[in-house]
Amino acid sequence: MTRCLILALLLTVQPAMAGETLPGTSVESLLAAARANSADLRMARLEAEAARERIQPAGALPDPVLRIELENITKNGSQSATLSPSGVGDTKYTLMQPLPFWGKRDLKREVASAEAEQAAARSADTWAEVANRIKTLYAQYWLTGQTLKLVRENIALTRQLEQIAQVRYTAGLAAQQDAIRAQLERSNMDSELLGMESEYRQLAGFINAMLARDNRAALAEPAALRPVPAGLDAERLNERLRAANPQLGAEKARVDGAGKSRELAYRNRYPDFTLGVAPMQVGNKVDAWSLMLEMNLPLQQETRRSQERESERMLEAATARQEALGHRLHGELAGTLANLEAAHGTERITRDRLLPQAELTFKSALAGYENGKVDFATLLDAQRQIRNARLALLRTQASQQMRLADLERLLGEDL
Repeated sequence: MTRCLILALLLTVQPAMAGETLPGTSVESLLAAARANSADLRMARLEAEAARERIQPAGALPDPVLRIELENITKNGSQSATLSPSGVGDTKYTLMQPLPFWGKRDLKREVASAEAEQAAARSADTWAEVANRIKTLYAQYWLTGQTLKLVRENIALTRQLEQIAQVRYTAGLAAQQDAIRAQLERSNMDSELLGMESEYRQLAGFINAMLARDNRAALAEPAALRPVPAGLDAERLNERLRAANPQLGAEKARVDGAGKSRELAYRNRYPDFTLGVAPMQVGNKVDAWSLMLEMNLPLQQETRRSQERESERMLEAATARQEALGHRLHGELAGTLANLEAAHGTERITRDRLLPQAELTFKSALAGYENGKVDFATLLDAQRQIRNARLALLRTQASQQMRLADLERLLGEDL
């Protein structure tokens, strides 16, 4: 019976375990996990939601005020003091409603709406920053993983070269120093392998931190990089930056809000009103009504002029900030695009010319060493050349991914 229960439990658990997929195979899997779990993104979203909730109260009417006045509570000394509305000389109930001058409520609502747009843009910018960080970390994670494979392949190749050198030494065709050199080369690569494994685990910890996971949680091995679009048009990218960059969006909302604040400062030249109605109770009945109109007198003109000048300067400062940010972002876009094109050109040269030349050099050196025409130092140097060429190709591919991530960070959207 117990064995049947254990078997049934295993059958129910195994499909669930098989259905689980670890993030890390692709950058898209990491971005999906970050979108669901990132604490930074959740914080920015909540702040944006809070800002949206401030729009309605900003344009709402103030709460009305109820005032109750008990007059002549001793009825000219004919009775003891009382707080009963029907027992005093008369009771006046005043209900007052403050009314801002026409247009002020709309302007306050528009200012709050602009602040909500800023918060929404900051939320989008937070996601762009998180996505950029994850894309960059993934490129480094992939590069380190591929470098580890390359180092392991070179260690295996060095073992083969060591065996060849040992056979030639045994046959009296080479010096013992050749085998020792191969062992020394392998020891150096073993040491490099340890360092790369440590870096690989460190990058996995950084990625887990971005996903709000335990830093020791397992990640899938990176499988492939995203394709890098070629022939990007600089003018079209600049247009997309102006339209979609979240930082520029936040600054535009700031300028709009400053403009509405300036209009509100000028509208404060006009008075606000308070309307009231006041029934008067004598005994047990209401026998009189009165109406009230109250308004403030905007006589402190110098104070208002200062507030108006302040709003003007704030609008000018917001406009200048938006302009300065636009120039900086367009400059960064040009530099990032140039770096991406340079990395793409370097990859093409390395893949089509440098790597094939290094492979031919190694094959020639290996054949020459086996025939006794080339010394072992030349063979090791040829091995290093092909290794460096492969490593350079991996680095240029990872560099393109990082530059692509920077480009998408500026655009605020994926290409």
